[in-house]
Amino acid sequence: MDWDNARIFLSVARTGQFLAAARALRIDHATVSRRISALETSLNARLFDRRTTGSALTAAGEQFLASAERVEAEMLQVQSGLSPAGIELSGQVRIGAPDGFGTSFLAPRLGGLMDRHPGLTVQLVPLPRAFSLAKREADLAITMERPIEGRLQVRKLTDCRLSLYGSSQYLAGASPINGTADLARHRIISYVPDLLFSEALNYLTELNLPPGPRFECASVVGQLEAVRAGVGIGFLHDYVAAKHPGLERVLPDMSILRSYWLVAHEDVRQLARVRAAYDWIVETVTASEEFV
Repeated sequence: MDWDNARIFLSVARTGQFLAAARALRIDHATVSRRISALETSLNARLFDRRTTGSALTAAGEQFLASAERVEAEMLQVQSGLSPAGIELSGQVRIGAPDGFGTSFLAPRLGGLMDRHPGLTVQLVPLPRAFSLAKREADLAITMERPIEGRLQVRKLTDCRLSLYGSSQYLAGASPINGTADLARHRIISYVPDLLFSEALNYLTELNLPPGPRFECASVVGQLEAVRAGVGIGFLHDYVAAKHPGLERVLPDMSILRSYWLVAHEDVRQLARVRAAYDWIVETVTASEEFV
């Protein structure tokens, strides 16, 4: 069996489309189709159901996927053990992170990782609701819930706290807030409930706030900008709010404690480029004084 055909199979299985796999692999669609057909012929089995909306694995395809991923894992381990460090660190590492942590904390600091390893290409991507390290959608992920399934290496990075904030200008002209009941007279800026990527951010239910007007925004960065603009008051990460002098904390006794976790798939964790990024993230967060 030609391993290159199996590599193309993995890309189609993970993207769910021949065209998407072709784009990811930077080859033409016809080549992908021809290679998959050759693989199916060599295995004497149909691996995909071709549909107008994409390609779904057959039962034989699901069985072959498990075998192909084991072979891929072995090859990654061989690469990690045999390749010189300089070559390994010339590759790409993709980091998935929530938009608040990624934008406010990681993005301004990632230059330090690239200065340390000039050959690295670093990609920072927002962490969506569904995210798969097993499908190689990222090499590393920062999550707000500890994963409990999969062949993953998980490390707690740090705790973080969210508190209620408003802009100084808004609070100067708004009704006083002396207790939770007073919040009913203010617009609360929060998340869109059905678009939460993590239950750890479902804090409104936990706090049992009084009913009242809401502005719901799916982006943490968008919530921050709305609070800064005086649209209302909202729960923000303390380490993010601290960067904006025009924000004031409201009801200091009301806060939420959450955690960030660093996650890597066991198959790629020991690759030098991934290990370098992993260690740098741990080192940078540990040295920071922005978290609780």
